[in-house]
Amino acid sequence: MELHTTAEPIPKTETTVSSGWPVSRRYAWVVFALSFGLLLSDYMSRQVLNAVFPMLKAEWLLSDARLGSLSGIVALMVGLLTVPMSLLADRWGRVRSLLFAATMWSVATLGCAVSASYGQMFAGRLFVGIGEAAYGSIGIAVVLSIFPVGLRATLSGAFIAGGAFGSVLGVSIGGAVAQQFGWRWAFGVMGIFGLVLAGVYGCVVTEKRLAPRAGSTDAKTDADPRGTLRALLPRLFSSVSVISAYVGSGLQLFIAGALMAWLPSYFNRYYGMTTAKAGATAGVFVLIIGIGMIVGGIASDRIAQAFPIRKWSVAIACSIGSLVLLMTAFQLPTGPPQLVTLATGALLSAGSAGPAAAMVANLTPASISATAFATLTLANSLLGLAPGPAATGALADSMGLLGALRIVPLTALAATVAFLIGRHHYDRDLRRLTNRAPVAEPKESEVSS
Repeated sequence: MELHTTAEPIPKTETTVSSGWPVSRRYAWVVFALSFGLLLSDYMSRQVLNAVFPMLKAEWLLSDARLGSLSGIVALMVGLLTVPMSLLADRWGRVRSLLFAATMWSVATLGCAVSASYGQMFAGRLFVGIGEAAYGSIGIAVVLSIFPVGLRATLSGAFIAGGAFGSVLGVSIGGAVAQQFGWRWAFGVMGIFGLVLAGVYGCVVTEKRLAPRAGSTDAKTDADPRGTLRALLPRLFSSVSVISAYVGSGLQLFIAGALMAWLPSYFNRYYGMTTAKAGATAGVFVLIIGIGMIVGGIASDRIAQAFPIRKWSVAIACSIGSLVLLMTAFQLPTGPPQLVTLATGALLSAGSAGPAAAMVANLTPASISATAFATLTLANSLLGLAPGPAATGALADSMGLLGALRIVPLTALAATVAFLIGRHHYDRDLRRLTNRAPVAEPKESEVSS
């Protein structure tokens, strides 16, 4: 679950417009509701697969490695294509791009419903990922462009929560539908829901009605994307600290990605739950992971108000905490104590996402912040959300799912090392970026943080 915002930031020259409502208030909220609905469909289509892992394994005799690859390919496509899709959207039009994206992932999800083999399912999931990459890069940009500046943080938070909620719905509803009507109907319901929403969106939202906000961004569409990327790359990787933030965030999300993909199967195999109950139970844990993302960001903002370097400490604490709690949880016998420990570990497993995003924002020039966040999304996908499910599946084939889940939390050690390196170089790198000395944190305060 990630917030992808790679579209061009709205220039400061429009502050006089953004202090009010660029379009009518009612229409803005209608656009938000429809965009939020598409976001739910996005994550429902992505996560429904995890709920039906047990059925696919039994029907097609798939290895856990192959099951994991069906989940990981979506995150891989999202990571690889977010930036290119955002550049295409700026040229082609954001509304048209959104409709294309939603239609693609919905039709691809319907394709998954009629798949007759692993290869066909893999192809369908690949196109789900392509469609979701296109939507994730521009959906929030459309919403933010028609709301006052003062509501942007709230709306961004709502989109983060929407990703978590959509994941819960995908796993829970998918499991219930699969239990009642079969796994093909689980995909079918998600695909039909997405197509209906896309149709309504296309009738209500148009480029023309969003035009009051479009002038400045459209002016940039004639730029050469290749030249822009060549100029941006050195600035995106200009310091040890920002590279550490990219790497640490991605490695930590390896754990969250593995949990989201494999908890339905874990509850089915080790707790003897039906597909529906396993999906509903896993949905609660997916929601906890999403809440952890939001809480981690809020906590780091509060703790680091006076000393921004403390954001690194929050990320380190989340990594170490998730390592200890999750390794403990999977050593415990099945039952309430394990579930409580597992829930607490899940809460911390993605808690570093917010602090990492804030550190990337601090360590990159404002003029390239959108592209920096796209780079963070790429790292999160390539280092975490894509390989997490696939690697866990491969390990499960050789040592069982429980054995694999006992090893997965060790990734937090590598994430912790990355965050420690970033913290060590942070003051120097920030000083070089801002040409001023950062606020020094007293040693006693640093220890207490």
